Amino acid sequence: MLSKKEKTPPTDAEKASGSPSALAPGYGTDVWSSGGEGEVVGEVVSALIADGTAKFSRLGWKRLTVVLIVEAIALGSLSIPAAFATLGMVAGVICCVGLGFIAIYTSYVIGAVKLRFPEIQHYADAGKLMMGRFGYELIGVMFVLQLVLLVGSHCLTGTIAFVTITNSGTCTLVFGVVSAIILFLLALPPSFAEVAILGYIDFASIVLAIGITIIATGVDATNSPGGLGAVNWSAWPKPGTTFVDAIIAVSNIVFAYSFAMCQFSFMDEMHTPRDYVKSIWALGIIEIIIYTLTGALVYAFVGQDVQSPALLSASPLVSKIAFGVALPVIFISGSINGTVVGRYMHGRVYAASLIRYINTKMGWLTWIAFIAGITVVAWVVAEAIPFFSDLLSILSALFITGFSLYFPAMMWFMLLREGKWYSKENLLTAVVNIVIFLMGVFMLVAGTYASVKDITKQYNDGTIRGPFTCSPPS
Repeated sequence: MLSKKEKTPPTDAEKASGSPSALAPGYGTDVWSSGGEGEVVGEVVSALIADGTAKFSRLGWKRLTVVLIVEAIALGSLSIPAAFATLGMVAGVICCVGLGFIAIYTSYVIGAVKLRFPEIQHYADAGKLMMGRFGYELIGVMFVLQLVLLVGSHCLTGTIAFVTITNSGTCTLVFGVVSAIILFLLALPPSFAEVAILGYIDFASIVLAIGITIIATGVDATNSPGGLGAVNWSAWPKPGTTFVDAIIAVSNIVFAYSFAMCQFSFMDEMHTPRDYVKSIWALGIIEIIIYTLTGALVYAFVGQDVQSPALLSASPLVSKIAFGVALPVIFISGSINGTVVGRYMHGRVYAASLIRYINTKMGWLTWIAFIAGITVVAWVVAEAIPFFSDLLSILSALFITGFSLYFPAMMWFMLLREGKWYSKENLLTAVVNIVIFLMGVFMLVAGTYASVKDITKQYNDGTIRGPFTCSPPS
């Protein structure tokens, strides 16, 4: 029998099983010793593991829907009216509805992959199943970059909100720091079930902010000379619309339907994962309705002068009120992205350690350090890329096209398909996934090109501020 003095490293089997000796470095075989201190240590470690497992297994489908709403319905909705102004009413509605149903389908595929491979905890794990270690590292890097950039975009939006609300001469760097601190504090709860509680405030915030903007712009349009008939909106793309303009507009709509990216992470906390279908349908329909109505109505009331984010399109007073109401969604939705990327990075570093459960002193200290580091990097990004619409377009082109379009299509072919792709029972689904894959690759190439081209043009024209300056962001 092993004595307390004898230390042996955990075996691969112990690591895979999550045994206490594998999950608690430093305890060695103490937890297996018979009698005395060894049994006490073993009981303590087992209790911590049980507590950690229970904490991260509390999501039902309703809470999952709320968490998805928190992650999904935020900045994207604020860019939709400007996309309508570029594409025109007809193409805008078609893109909003069509891309919404594509997002529901690809999220269904992601959920089916999670059910077939329960060991998947984050999107990178699915990459490993498809492409081995290369896929794991590639998608892991994309996952981290996308979420950190998303936190940065919320930090930028928070800065815009504070500048609009206060209308003061305070250096915008100060508002950026304040926004980063709020995002840091809200990202500290590590469990998604805890974040879901804030989700109701988040959802009410964005609905009220959008509602205020729609009503105010509608009243202004009605009372203006010529009434609603004088608003310069069009069913078709505005004259002079370039390929770059159109692709950026479509990219911003793709960005709005980016909820698939975090789905693996959220489903890993579900106590009944099969209920995910209810969540994605509920969220998908809610998004389609909100985005289509927001885009169509604000564009119809404001016309070609609509701004991005859309809350700037109302009068100065109404914009202040709308941004004030929208502060919860800006920071709650932004913080959950920090929580997701923090969970991925923290869990990866401490995969074989009790620390990963974040219910010990060391667990909390390391967790706080991770969230702080993520927030600092996000703030730097927000200051380095201080333009709202193009930042969303870059994120959409480089990363969301993969998470929401071509990666799910690849998953169907590589992880879910049974039999030949061209067999009678598979042919229609195969064609759908091929179209989605090609659409994703096209938006990756064209969207990246368009974003870089437009950013370069704006810098050359001097229409946007430089990075790390006190002037307001655009």
